[in-house]
Amino acid sequence: MSAPTRRLTVAQALVRFLSVQYTELDGVRHRLIAGTWGIFGHGNVAGIGQALLEAGEDTMPFHQGRNEQAMVHAAVGHARQLDRLSAQAVTTSIGPGATNLVTGAALATINRIPVLLLPGDYFATRPADPLLQQLEHPTEADVSVNDTLRPVSRYFDRVTRPEALIPSALNAMRVLADPADTGAVTLALPQDVQAEAYDWPEEFFAERVWHVRRPAPDAAELAEALRAIRAARRPLIVAGGGVHHSRAEEALKALVDATGIPVASTQAGKGSLRHDHPADLGGIGHTGTAVSDDIARTADLVIGVGTRYSDFTTASGTLFQHPDVRFVNLNIAAFDAHKLAARTLVCDARTGLRALLEGLADHRVDSAYEAEYRAGKGRWEQVVEAAYAADDEHAVPTQTQVLGALDAVVGDDDVVINAAGSLPGDLHKLWRARSPRQYHLEYGYSCMGYEIPAAIGVQQATPDTPVWALVGDGTYLMMPTEIVTAVQEGLPVNLILLQNHGYASIGGLSESVGGERFGTAYRYRAADGSFTGAPLPVDLAANAGSLGMEVLRAKTVRELREALAAARASDRPTCVYVETGTAGPAAPPAEAWWDVPVAETASREAAVRAREKYDRHSADRRRHL
Repeated sequence: MSAPTRRLTVAQALVRFLSVQYTELDGVRHRLIAGTWGIFGHGNVAGIGQALLEAGEDTMPFHQGRNEQAMVHAAVGHARQLDRLSAQAVTTSIGPGATNLVTGAALATINRIPVLLLPGDYFATRPADPLLQQLEHPTEADVSVNDTLRPVSRYFDRVTRPEALIPSALNAMRVLADPADTGAVTLALPQDVQAEAYDWPEEFFAERVWHVRRPAPDAAELAEALRAIRAARRPLIVAGGGVHHSRAEEALKALVDATGIPVASTQAGKGSLRHDHPADLGGIGHTGTAVSDDIARTADLVIGVGTRYSDFTTASGTLFQHPDVRFVNLNIAAFDAHKLAARTLVCDARTGLRALLEGLADHRVDSAYEAEYRAGKGRWEQVVEAAYAADDEHAVPTQTQVLGALDAVVGDDDVVINAAGSLPGDLHKLWRARSPRQYHLEYGYSCMGYEIPAAIGVQQATPDTPVWALVGDGTYLMMPTEIVTAVQEGLPVNLILLQNHGYASIGGLSESVGGERFGTAYRYRAADGSFTGAPLPVDLAANAGSLGMEVLRAKTVRELREALAAARASDRPTCVYVETGTAGPAAPPAEAWWDVPVAETASREAAVRAREKYDRHSADRRRHL
């Protein structure tokens, strides 16, 4: 007797398959593919589009996007907010719709966040060649523009036959649910194959639960790590995003409470401890706090938990300066655990931290060391207060005063989202994270345009949570399109739009490396051809209003506070627009170096001086072997 089958198109079968996939962690199930974002064209409208229509919202919720890259960002925000246990799919047509996915895919994979990409592809049967939007390769006829997604995907397949979907779809789910190997997953779908019918085994549509494992540390590795920690006089924990992904915050707190080991956090790991915990030293590295970086420079053991040690974290290899410094890296990905020639603990963060706690039951750092870092934390808190201070309520607010006003408005569960510009540095140094999900910085790819669509994804994931997207004018001009989506869906995201008439962050960097702020201001051309004329008459607040947002303009500190409170109380998408000033508190300077190469020879004095400074800093770089 033959097994029962169901006759469906490839697209119909894929949608139904995705609707019955689940993850399970700690006994709790989550829908793996919670919905699908889409923009339709000739490469997916008759396939995936028809299948989504036929399936209906109960089977597969559909979200209409305005930009393909932004749809991926929204899916990433959604997945990150839900600790990577639930993801979303993104469907596009062929051609530019597909290639617009590349930036979002890179962001997802770099940040280890799951997202399923379903770009249309050229006819597998090639009845017409070339067809609209086809890239013709002179020597490789099977190449399509979707091949640009290969290097930025953790798994890629082109489904050229209906039956090939079965192993491909299963592999896609495996990677999406894998805590060590996740990222963007791409199933390129030729437009004719999408619409082709096939007799699918009913078993393909059975519910599947993908267990998210919590591997325990190897006994020998654990013993080595415990010996190293007990021997250290000045240990420091560097908390990365893996702490959040594993839901290991309470395990980290328990270890710190028991041992007194201080914690510094990467951009992805900030909030692993609440800001007012006495052992929380704040951000680390180039955008870190003075106390974190001072302790890091003298640490004899660095315990990395769920971090991949980017150059911002290590200050481009100049931060950890103790002559005998060694590393213990607890990471579920062996690739990251082995960085910096570390002793490794390849395991789940929560499981590993609990094992360390058990093995260090009678161990605590010296009281003088605790007193030292607590005093440094107290001094830094005064720096934060000074940066936030706004004594004159009628003054134009500075950027740090904007953060101070927001700090006074948010609750513990509000989510603050940012990705690029000067804000990531200010936030990493100054923001007081109150809960594990509050601080949502995308700084693996630092992608301008991420913030607004990510806010939509976060709002979808946790509908009752106040969400704030913080963007500068440069980022806003990159991608304001999904404001329309927020309005359409009735999602009450809050946008804080800071106008400073240019690429402020890159302008400052340009000045520091001898670039003299070339090409970074949003101004008219002057008579000499430079962009040094009057500011451009661009009204971004009016633009946000034209896309359907409620807009509150704040010209003073007092108006800003009132606008932020009104935005948080609003039940519709709201923009708080602020033209920031420079007369007042500013963010403290960088506490550690970042390697941006400077011209080795130059005729302009600014570049010559910058190179001299670069040579001095680069001499401190170390390779930890």
